[in-house]
Amino acid sequence: MNNLMPHPDQPERNVLASLSLPGRVGKPSVDDIYPRIFDAILEQRIAPASRFTEESLGDVFGVSRSIIRRVLARLSHQQVVILRPNHRPQVAAPDLEQTRQILHARRLAEQTLVRLACKAPQPKDLQRLRDLIERERQCLDRGERGPAIRLSGEFHLQLATMAGNAPLAQFLGSLVPLTSLALARHELKSRRHCAWQEHLAIVDAIERGNADQALQLMSEHLDHLEQKLLMAAGTGTSK
Repeated sequence: MNNLMPHPDQPERNVLASLSLPGRVGKPSVDDIYPRIFDAILEQRIAPASRFTEESLGDVFGVSRSIIRRVLARLSHQQVVILRPNHRPQVAAPDLEQTRQILHARRLAEQTLVRLACKAPQPKDLQRLRDLIERERQCLDRGERGPAIRLSGEFHLQLATMAGNAPLAQFLGSLVPLTSLALARHELKSRRHCAWQEHLAIVDAIERGNADQALQLMSEHLDHLEQKLLMAAGTGTSK
């Protein structure tokens, strides 16, 4: 797999070119550029711990450095990219122990969020969740692993928004992108992928207002995430 930076000072032109938005009319926005860069990171076209420049990304998308800074600031807020004064941006590389801690924190947060979401689920909120699940499934069918992992994370963020507790949703928003990054780095690239199916079962339980079942399904879902990561690293056993 190609890395963005085979040498710290020499980015690969073909990888950078793959980030562009062909056929787009007008200059892309932050919301256009963000998923392109995040997906490339998740697909490891931009490799863990690699460095790149604002100028190179600005040239690819045809935008100013200020736009790229806003994209990188968003990724930095999510701890996906590390920004330090007088250093090039660097892709984060969470290890398995960090990932375990992140998943533990997610369990604590998502237990409360799922219970809140079950209190009075609105049809429009449920449909947003189902739309994300369908997009995730379609990406997997096309073999687009990076976007599928990102959409899987967005499902959890949308569920947090639906729960109506802004501080908890913000807290989860600091954890989910790092989980996605860890999955992309460590998860076995198996054809078998059941995240979207597990998401669908969770939504069905929420729609029925069955909080106990939704909580159980979410707990099992996060257990499966951790299990896959540990098995990929050769430190876990199947349940």
